[in-house]
Formats: sequence, structure tokens, C-alpha cells
Amino acid sequence: MPATIIAITNQKGGVGKTTTAAALLTSLHNRGARVLGVDLDPQGSLGFSLGLDIENCSTIYDVFRGQSQPEEVLASTDVCDLLPSNILLAGAELEFNRPGREFLLKNALSRIEENYDFIIVDTPPALNLLTVNAYVASDSLIIPMAPEILSLLGVSQIKETIEGVQSYYNPRLKVLGILLNRFNGRFNLNREVLELAGQIAAQLHTRVFEAKVRSGVAAGEAPAHGQSVVDYAPRSKPAQDFEALCDEVAGARFPRRDQRGGAC
Repeated sequence: MPATIIAITNQKGGVGKTTTAAALLTSLHNRGARVLGVDLDPQGSLGFSLGLDIENCSTIYDVFRGQSQPEEVLASTDVCDLLPSNILLAGAELEFNRPGREFLLKNALSRIEENYDFIIVDTPPALNLLTVNAYVASDSLIIPMAPEILSLLGVSQIKETIEGVQSYYNPRLKVLGILLNRFNGRFNLNREVLELAGQIAAQLHTRVFEAKVRSGVAAGEAPAHGQSVVDYAPRSKPAQDFEALCDEVAGARFPRRDQRGGAC
């Protein structure tokens, strides 16, 4: 059975894409899933967040250039295999201009996807060739957003790109849901953004996830320790909320395990 491929996407930066990707990879691993992370952000934040030395390893850029096969580039972290990235990928828009360039990631993953249950793709904060590659290769999208108006605008602008990919490259692509990060239901703005996010979700034929990720110091500290917040501070509010998100995404196949290793 091929892997379920999920891209974490929002053209706006600072909304928690990498934090969400790292948390999902970790939670799925802890539940017994075979997981692969793909970093399509030239900043290489996903690899860094999972403890990888991104300056001294082969990357997805080498695969796209045809210099390496994906299985040769795979890096191993404590929670998953990873196709890492670094700043060299920033020139992809100009460098990869040949026909079929939208399928670079899909073709690469086709060689290795049967080795995994889930593949989580972290995308750059832009609607560019790298993002389109993620959409073409994926089964579904998770759209994180912060509870602020500008973040909401970024979500609404994604709609055209999604529909274009569905029409020309990947008709099976769907939006799994919108995820609210740094959410505090006591604030009026947060509640207003939640209502507006619901309206945008309806336009995208999806929903706002029941899980809302609350703020917490641990989420900001975790990357410096090479861990996701799920492992770094499992009892923190953000970690608990990401576990609830994983329940919604994959709980039927991979339920939570109790401390003795059994399913909850």
C-alpha cells in the first residue's frame, strides 16, 4: 500500500508549518507508523528542527538535478527518514525550467513511497514551483494559520493554486483541513478568525480541524533541541493539541499508544 502523502502549506510565513510537520511526523512515529519527512523549504527548517546537520548532507535539490536518487539522499533522524533541503533549493524556479518540472517531487517519491505509511511535506512560504510540486505529489493538504487577519488572507489566496493543480495535474488532491495555531479562544480576534476560517474552509470543501493548537513556550524551544514539541515537552498544551490533530488525521489507522506501548 503506497504512503498517504500530506503537504503542510500556507503562502504566509510564521504560521507554524514546520512546527506542524515535525509534530505530525513525531506523533505518527510514536504510534508505530513508518514516516518520511520532505523539506521543500530552502531554509531547511524541518531538518534543523529534527536535529539534522543540513549543511553537511545531500538534499532534495540533488535529486531534482538528477545527481542522486532519493534513496541515496535519505537522512535518518530519531523519528523519521527525511529528504532534507538547504538554501541551494532557492533557485529552483529559474533552474528547473524543463517540461514536466511540476512532477519532480512526485517522480522522486514514486521510488520510495511504498516503504512508508505517511509522507509529510513541509512547503516554503510562497506559491511557487516548489509548492506546486508538493501539491502535485500529495493526496491532501493541511493549511495551518495563525489567528490573525493577514494569515487568513494567505489561506484565501491558496484556493486558486489548489484549483489549478486539481484541474491540470492532480485531480485527487483535497484539503484535509485548516489548522489554527497559537489559538486562544478567550480573545475576540481569535474567535472572529475562527468564524472566517470556517467560511473559507467551506469554499475549499473542507473544515477547520477540531484540534486548535494553543500557544506554549515549549513549541518555540523544541527546535533548538532537535526535537518536535511532541517529544520535547509531551505534557505541554501544544503537544497535547498536536496529538489531537494526529487523532483526526490518522487515529483510525494509528491510535495513540499508552505508556506501556499499547493502543489507548
